[in-house]
Amino acid sequence: MNKWLAILISGLLLAVAVQASAVDYELPDLDDQQQSLDQYHGKWVIVNYWATWCELCKIELPHLASLHENNKDGDIVVIGVNFESINTNSLKAFVAKNAIPYPVLRSEPIRKTPLGLVPALPTTYIIDPNGEIVAGEVGLVTREHLEKFIARRTSGKQDDPSKS
Repeated sequence: MNKWLAILISGLLLAVAVQASAVDYELPDLDDQQQSLDQYHGKWVIVNYWATWCELCKIELPHLASLHENNKDGDIVVIGVNFESINTNSLKAFVAKNAIPYPVLRSEPIRKTPLGLVPALPTTYIIDPNGEIVAGEVGLVTREHLEKFIARRTSGKQDDPSKS
């Protein structure tokens, strides 16, 4: 049974394999205003697909909040994409209760997004300052994990974010 679980997890990680390409992606925010990833050109953008019912997503929230807060005046921004069918007022209440400091956009759950597949939640994509997708990962990410990956890419080292 564990062998099949390992194969399934490997398949999910492979499903998020990315190729560098610029992405134009717009979604509504909590006030129904369209937001574009293009407005963050020149920054590292962490796009995290999540849902209020997702336990791993809830564990990730403090890591992403800390990353965003420590870099909001710098070169890293976190964008949360709520990936569920939920009433906007309920989502706003969840965001307020959990003190999510970064922009939260809304999307109906679809398997393939402009950034790539979202086979499970949470799924995170990393977009470089040129607007190109450079990494994607299914499962829990931490602030340390993301900072190490960005530091390596910034220093010119190319590696797999899952090995941080």
